[in-house]
Amino acid sequence: MLKKPQHPSTRDTDLQRYLYETLGLTAKISGWEGDKKTPYFLRDAFELRQLTLLDQRILLVVDRRKKAPPAASVREQMNALERIADIPVAYVTTALASYERKRLIEQKVPFIVPGNQLYLPGLGIDLREYFRQRPHAPEAVFNPSTQAMLVTALLRTPWDSVWRPAEAAAKLDYTPMTVSRAVKELTEAGIGELRRDGRTRSLYLGDRPGDIWERAKPFLRSPVKRTEWANPTPGFNPSRAPIAGLSALAQHTMLAEPQWPVRAVSSRQWLSVTRADLETLPEPLPGAYQWQIWAYDPNLGIPRKVVDPLSLTLNLQGDSDERIQLALDELKDQFPW
Repeated sequence: MLKKPQHPSTRDTDLQRYLYETLGLTAKISGWEGDKKTPYFLRDAFELRQLTLLDQRILLVVDRRKKAPPAASVREQMNALERIADIPVAYVTTALASYERKRLIEQKVPFIVPGNQLYLPGLGIDLREYFRQRPHAPEAVFNPSTQAMLVTALLRTPWDSVWRPAEAAAKLDYTPMTVSRAVKELTEAGIGELRRDGRTRSLYLGDRPGDIWERAKPFLRSPVKRTEWANPTPGFNPSRAPIAGLSALAQHTMLAEPQWPVRAVSSRQWLSVTRADLETLPEPLPGAYQWQIWAYDPNLGIPRKVVDPLSLTLNLQGDSDERIQLALDELKDQFPW
């Protein structure tokens, strides 16, 4: 993975901002006094900085090289620097492919990719839990209809910063009142700027959908209201519902298929099929499916074989399984932007 060099002051600022936005913690970064006693080949490969976080010193090992070395090699170099510094070390780089991140975690190499991922085990605090739970989550979240409309907007290709909510609402079968509420929620949250052209209302969302996604995430929640277990029936075959949950994540990544396949339906669809001939089970039995009942249409208005990657991320982002978190990180590479 090729990396662009970054000015030290800019990188330190980006790293401090990332730690604050991710953990809600103020970090101090300075030069490291032990730099001169470090072997030349390590000083040539890395810039060494000192991070103070939660009153604990950490040696930041910033990779200068354009191409990431094998994870085993990084592990050996981190061990050498940890013996020299006698404080914990963390590998810092501007970019890592998903397989490279996986290898570093397998080698138990603490690392930071500003704006992307944080893995610092063994430092007296589980920083990964902070990573998964934003420290300044708002008290209010968007209504499910607002979330569905925003996700639909972010999935558009090619990207257009001007978005007409009424068009998305028509696909999702939402009323004009629902559109008005969605516009109000999005503008009040700073996600979009309302613009009028006669009787037509549009939202200006900005130039980068990835930035909009990051700003909106604190207002978003899992679309799954609850899960049920049930066997397929002649009246409702699972193929009529999109693949969801861990089954969907396995479709997109290297994660293994779950024992029980997962499908998603809206609350309205679930009510319809259970009124017909679908009987729920008290526990998973052979041949059963796990059914996710969503707060909005998992098809987002058009037939889908697999639920969209943004809703899938919101569904699974709170899972504590490290394998799932690695797979979600891999899933980011498949976002439409």
